[in-house]
Amino acid sequence: MKKLILLSLAVVFSLVTTAQDKITEGVITTKQTLSTDNAQMQATFDQMGDMMATTYFKGTKSRVEMSNPMSGDMVVISDQDKMQSLTLMDSPMMGGKKFMLKTVEVTPEMLENISVEEGSATKTILGYECKEKIVTMVQDGVEVKMSMFTTDEIVPVMTQQTSMLGDKISGYPMYMVMNMNQQGMAMTMTMEVTKLDKTSVSEDKFNMTPPEGYTKMEGM
Repeated sequence: MKKLILLSLAVVFSLVTTAQDKITEGVITTKQTLSTDNAQMQATFDQMGDMMATTYFKGTKSRVEMSNPMSGDMVVISDQDKMQSLTLMDSPMMGGKKFMLKTVEVTPEMLENISVEEGSATKTILGYECKEKIVTMVQDGVEVKMSMFTTDEIVPVMTQQTSMLGDKISGYPMYMVMNMNQQGMAMTMTMEVTKLDKTSVSEDKFNMTPPEGYTKMEGM
């Protein structure tokens, strides 16, 4: 069950990314809600409550922060120019403070597990008109299906997380419903951008050096 929660968080970070085009610098706030048909897991989700994520972005750099009493703290810093991503986790599930520094890359084999279709629905979120994309992908042996609403007015910068979609998705995801099933348990995650601030962001937010007190994740 812990692995399932961490998988859902990984998908969250694959969609909560930085933006450019008309807006090159600022802060984005998103809300994620988890639900399942498994009573025991639903009780865990109820204890976690809604998960709020904050994304700081500046040009081709981004920093996504998420904190929850159950899952701990997670930070993902990405730099498109260096094609690198730094993940920081302070979580009892992971054994304390851990970091992972990786090179961002995408292969044809990764893209073979992803299909995207144009949907017919639209949504207006924070004044942005969003069009539906229906995404089906396989991640760690689990099939994930997403109904994603994106706007072309805000274009995401490719990061280690968004690279899994390659060039199959254009635009910035403002609303998304994700469904997955693992070992017979169905789970749904809903994500929505709730706030967008056009404000200055310090370069210190994008420091790719692991902080003191963090140790490297084993096998990474």
